[in-house]
Amino acid sequence: MDFPELAARTRRFSLGAPRAVTVAEDGSRVVFLRSAGPEDPADALWLYDVAAGEERLVADPAALLGADADPAALSPGERALRERQRLSAAGIGSYALDAAGRVAVFALTGRVFRADLVHGDVIEVATVGPVIDPRPDPTGERLAYVTDTAEGVRRGQLRVVEPDGTDTLLAGEDSGVTWGLAEHIAAEEFGRFRGYWWAPDGRSVLAARVDDSRLPRWHLHDPADPASPPTTLPYPAAGGANAEVSLHLLDLDDGWVDVHWDRETYPYLTSVDWADGGPLITVLRRSQQHGLVLAVDPRTGETQVHAELADPRWVEPIPGTPAHLPDGRVLVGGELAHDGYDARCLFADGTLLTPPSLYVRRVVGRLPNGAGGPADLLVEASDGEPSERHLFRVRTAIGGGVDARRLTTDAGWHTAAVGGDVLVTGFASLDHPGTRWTVCRAEQEVAELRSFAATPPYAPLPLLERVTDRRLPAAVLYPDNHVTGRRLPVLLDVYGGPGHQEVVAARAAWLERQWWADAGFAVVTIDNRGTPGVSPSFEKAIHRRMADVVLTDQMDALAALAEKHPDLDLGRVAVRGWSFGGWLAGLAVLRHPELFRAAILGAPVTDWTLYDTAYTERYLGLPDDGMDVYAHHSLVELAAEPVRGPDEARPMLLVHGLVDDNVVAAHTLRLSAALLAAGRPHSVLPLTGATHMAAGGTAERLLRLELDFLRAAL
Repeated sequence: MDFPELAARTRRFSLGAPRAVTVAEDGSRVVFLRSAGPEDPADALWLYDVAAGEERLVADPAALLGADADPAALSPGERALRERQRLSAAGIGSYALDAAGRVAVFALTGRVFRADLVHGDVIEVATVGPVIDPRPDPTGERLAYVTDTAEGVRRGQLRVVEPDGTDTLLAGEDSGVTWGLAEHIAAEEFGRFRGYWWAPDGRSVLAARVDDSRLPRWHLHDPADPASPPTTLPYPAAGGANAEVSLHLLDLDDGWVDVHWDRETYPYLTSVDWADGGPLITVLRRSQQHGLVLAVDPRTGETQVHAELADPRWVEPIPGTPAHLPDGRVLVGGELAHDGYDARCLFADGTLLTPPSLYVRRVVGRLPNGAGGPADLLVEASDGEPSERHLFRVRTAIGGGVDARRLTTDAGWHTAAVGGDVLVTGFASLDHPGTRWTVCRAEQEVAELRSFAATPPYAPLPLLERVTDRRLPAAVLYPDNHVTGRRLPVLLDVYGGPGHQEVVAARAAWLERQWWADAGFAVVTIDNRGTPGVSPSFEKAIHRRMADVVLTDQMDALAALAEKHPDLDLGRVAVRGWSFGGWLAGLAVLRHPELFRAAILGAPVTDWTLYDTAYTERYLGLPDDGMDVYAHHSLVELAAEPVRGPDEARPMLLVHGLVDDNVVAAHTLRLSAALLAAGRPHSVLPLTGATHMAAGGTAERLLRLELDFLRAAL
């Protein structure tokens, strides 16, 4: 079987590998999802019993649903949530635990199941309609869920099931309002996928109310299915209205308290934490240049400012913050940009906890302090090398100074979950396929979570380096049989957008690129300014000048690499990307056809006024404050410029899913119309039934068509 088909059938070698790993509060068990084999897309719920030293299957979708059921059948709301989470697996997509990690709750084809992780019993819980995001209360007695569309039941009701099975409506309204769900931009742009949070005592719920009645309605329709009606969705386009989001404390005994903050000034609710004490929330201005960390009084709903977040470009909170420390201080993440420092750091009530040399990426949780003092923090961070991510123990003791000890040594990409004295680490590197999950207790390795994933047919060989005076992370891959001195066409395989790195020390990132290299290309990948991992100033240099900075960095790095790698033939360069990378590929070939001879644009943002508010305005500002900025970043405007000669009309392949609800297909259709009007050569490949993920093997099966296009173009 060739690589594209093997990658399609194994979901890029991810099926059968552990994911969504969590650890019970006392460290007694490790809970995770994993399918039964390398081509099985339906994830089941598993646990590893630390004391017994053995894995146990908790919930198998096939056994729960029956042999004739389809574990990939999803309700509209669950499908939308998985799209926001970029989750393509079938079966159990996610689960939620009680505080002690003794009960797990999950949705399956719109039904909800409760698993007793101690005794192994799994029961279905009766509900009034299809379920989204079920969660047990911290005591494990009750569970809450949000309803999806069903006969007589409107999507967006927040309901609670009592231990005796009584199903009670906690909050729900007429059309245009949902309860308990994250709105589109919260999930897509701020990483907040939840819309309700249990109180620690399980007696009340903090719930988001979302009113999207002011938003314009957009309509998605797949022409391949003309009998089906279009899907209508509220879309917050740049410069337009946002959904109105408010928070409310709902007591199970019918009490109701509104949470008060200046929602007109700070409309974005980006994070909520209610694990200890009262709730902590983070709210941002629409410009995202200023934010507040607020403590909520659960009795009155009044809020108190614990910290301010400010940046002249935009605020970038650290996942896992804010949170209460055991001593009552509030942990906040942010930038340190004075006295010569340029770092992402952690603070406790304003006191610096991490050294400026660290680029803090996420707070995982708490580690016990062997000296008997307050618990330490487990943190994921980079330390000078953005292609690697390591684990650090950060001291939180008052007066203890800045103290961060690195726990991982091997070069690669580390992640973790923690509970009690049990630490589970996931480790990916260039030397080994997949991610290896190890279970450690009291700093001693006791087990490895099994992986049933397929082994890729080859080992990619990327050469990672830093180039130009800006030390841009970059990589070059040659064909496996490359002979020095043989000049190769260059494929610039890009993303380049904020929030995501491509040049990482993990083998999975390079498997497809090695296939391209073995097809006869020198494959180049560059992380320009605007991507994370280096420093805040590196990340934020793109503010309101994204196109110029990103494209300049790509071209400068490509030239620098060609000086070090003379086999790169810069007379034959193609560029390829998806989403932001698709926009960047189009920008490259339209602005600099003298260098880029062909481009593949996958689901590109071609007109930024058609993309969402939070993302677009963060980097380009409001359209009313600078339509010239939007025009400068528009591929449609560029494509409409007259072609002055044959060397300016480079071929382009445009690919787009017709039911993409993130970057809608109108982006590609408008670009195609502009290209056609200007006489620019291009082809359009519509993907019927495909969303922005192009999941289910679609993206992998495109590879041979893309290869044929580039061979003809170069």
